[in-house]
Amino acid sequence: MNREQISEIAHTDHPIKAPLDDESVRRLLERGLPRGDERVLDLGCGSGEWLLRALAARPLVRAEGVDISPQGLALAGKAARERGVEDRLTLHETPAEDFRSGHPFDLVLSVGSTHAFGGLLPTLAAAREHLAPGGRVVIGDGFWERTPSPEAVDMLGEFADLATTVDRIVADGWTPVEGHVSSRAELDAYEWSNWGSLASWALDHPDDPDSSQVLETAHTRRSEWLRTYRETWGFVTLVLRRTPRH
Repeated sequence: MNREQISEIAHTDHPIKAPLDDESVRRLLERGLPRGDERVLDLGCGSGEWLLRALAARPLVRAEGVDISPQGLALAGKAARERGVEDRLTLHETPAEDFRSGHPFDLVLSVGSTHAFGGLLPTLAAAREHLAPGGRVVIGDGFWERTPSPEAVDMLGEFADLATTVDRIVADGWTPVEGHVSSRAELDAYEWSNWGSLASWALDHPDDPDSSQVLETAHTRRSEWLRTYRETWGFVTLVLRRTPRH
């Protein structure tokens, strides 16, 4: 079973692929879509849950999603048809960094997918290329709540603390107009759901040739979270606007 398949199973009960609950997602989208008729782009949309919720909440919004996962895009298309929003959603199977469009977007999303661009600031640089004047970006990424262990850094990558993360974004020409730091409850719910869904799939499919691998992956990931990064890693999602140049 490949990484994409494992990810889809892990997110069965938590379709937002980041540690945010439904109310947090709703509030951030509300701040990102003040008019209600915006054109929205998600760079690294996966199964499209952010876009689907935006389309359901705002009947005049139109959206496009970009991802390299055919499985994720297929799930997004299926869900769009089921929710009756397929006529306002366009999906592109292409690397997010290669995507080009003939029109700008009022809202650009990239939550939990900054790795596709090599980090937070490169992701913002990509978002800037697609952003209409006066548009907004909703971006979500990790940070260290306290000094991590070397093992945690090796596992999750190089992050700064929250204040430094925001300072870097501001220095890059952006102004936060809303933000959300995921609570301990959101962070824990996300991890328990992911590895619980994975373990449940393995237990429900004992005769599948991948069952033992999937169960071991669930045990390993849960242990890594509890022992290596649970006490040090956080997640912040920001709504950004371009800072005027004077």
